[in-house]
Amino acid sequence: MASTAFDHRKYAPAEPVPLINRQWPSRTLTQAPYWASVDLRDGNQALLEPMSVEQKKRLWALLVKVGLTEIEIGFPAASQHDYDFVRWLIEEDQIPEGVNIQVLVQAREHLIEKTFAALEGAKRAIVHVYNSTSKVQRERVFEQEREGIIGIAEQGARWVMEHAARYPDTHWTFQYSPESFTSTELDFAVEICEAVMDVWQPTPEKPCILNLPATVEVGPVNHFADQIEYFVTHLNNRESAIISLHTHNDRGGAAAAAELGLLAGADRVEGTLLGNGERTGNMDIVTLAMNLYSQGIDPKLDLSNPDEIIQVCTECTGLEVHPRHPWIGELVYTAFSGSHQDAIRKCLHKQQEGEAWQVAYLPIDPKDLGRDYQAVIRVNSQSGKGGMAFLLERDFGISLPRWMTLELAPHVQAASEKTNGELSSQMIRDILLDTFLRDAPLTLKGYRLDREGAERLTATLMHNGDTIALEGQGNGAISAFMDAWQCHTGQNINVVDYGEHALGEGSDAVAIAFVQLNVDGVRVSGMAEDGDTVSASLKAVLSAINRSSAASDILGASQAQAANA
Repeated sequence: MASTAFDHRKYAPAEPVPLINRQWPSRTLTQAPYWASVDLRDGNQALLEPMSVEQKKRLWALLVKVGLTEIEIGFPAASQHDYDFVRWLIEEDQIPEGVNIQVLVQAREHLIEKTFAALEGAKRAIVHVYNSTSKVQRERVFEQEREGIIGIAEQGARWVMEHAARYPDTHWTFQYSPESFTSTELDFAVEICEAVMDVWQPTPEKPCILNLPATVEVGPVNHFADQIEYFVTHLNNRESAIISLHTHNDRGGAAAAAELGLLAGADRVEGTLLGNGERTGNMDIVTLAMNLYSQGIDPKLDLSNPDEIIQVCTECTGLEVHPRHPWIGELVYTAFSGSHQDAIRKCLHKQQEGEAWQVAYLPIDPKDLGRDYQAVIRVNSQSGKGGMAFLLERDFGISLPRWMTLELAPHVQAASEKTNGELSSQMIRDILLDTFLRDAPLTLKGYRLDREGAERLTATLMHNGDTIALEGQGNGAISAFMDAWQCHTGQNINVVDYGEHALGEGSDAVAIAFVQLNVDGVRVSGMAEDGDTVSASLKAVLSAINRSSAASDILGASQAQAANA
């Protein structure tokens, strides 16, 4: 039984688009669209506190720096702030060569007149005129038939042309939007846009812009693509129009809808840098541009410093960026999962200079966005062995053998569960040293290694204040120590595994050694660091013995036997 408070039956699905042989599903994007920013207009009107002129100036500078060449700067006929900002841009010569400003205006003559007055002196400008065309707007808001709505659009187009003619020194581009395109019957959308084109008489050399807005996202993204393909394939004089998209994110599909709309034949995309806009927001330019970038397509925008983009947009709009924001959020390149961490670590080791990027769970190299690998792998109670090993190697140069990694893992997980949070690489290193580096009760005071023939080792240890001298021989320092230990204690301790490497480079590099012993049938690991490789190895063995009961039990028994004798 459906709930009366949550009843899906009151909603109708989007009507299918009559496309007999749709082409967009088989197409592939190969180049970036024309980008148009509406941060300073659509993005600004959606704020609790609209931006001040100073904030607009700062955001304008960022938009230009990123590389946007078409920027909608406001609604100068409706706001004194917008009017003043337009005049500042023009009078203070703040518009770089190659950047085209765009302004929005309704199809009303007094508003159009004031808009052109605001633009006086501009070298280039796009005048964007619109009126609502959807069935619900026609019937319930304007109470007009199709002919009346077409009349509004045509009259608005004529007023735009007439006022533009008064400013012949400016290169004008005209843009028309059938507002609420996605809720407008497609044949009517084509009809009203053609009526506007008949007024403007665009040519392939001087096209107009037809902007098709998903003012409200009312259907699936594939349905939007069908709408765009229908429009571009039914529009007369298509070659004289730049087809632009303006998607919103009501269903969470603004970027996807724009991407599919480009496949369906659109040329241009309007959006905001981080998706700010009415309700759930506009199409996110950063997201779509990075989608293209990750497919090997030059987005024609410089997004290499996302921290600057985030800072400026946040400070100008007062809106925070979610840590999971696509591509540039704080956590988007972070892996807490153990299996993910292990895969990333292995892939990074195998990634070769010059080859196509092939790293599991990282669709792009974070360095391309100014991010280093500091944030790629982080450890919490859900993490695995690969993450902590990655952090130790990245931050301290410690490359753990697998068996040491396996032994360390439960200690790290226990610490993470105890703190109920994330562990830093320093905390993991501290756990490693606290667990496996033991310098008591046995301590190495010194050694001498004679390498003539079989290697002979003489070592001096301290045990609870007593000096112990050991002598043994073998085919290496560790095997000689094992022989010396057996001769002194009578106990046979076996080396199961061993590893060592240098920490750093040069003559002052420190050696770190890891050893796993079998002590009385129990495997136990130890580690040590020392400027001398042999000392590091012997101290690692002693650290493992200290972690077992062998040091106290066996040496204690040995000393007791010596006293009785």
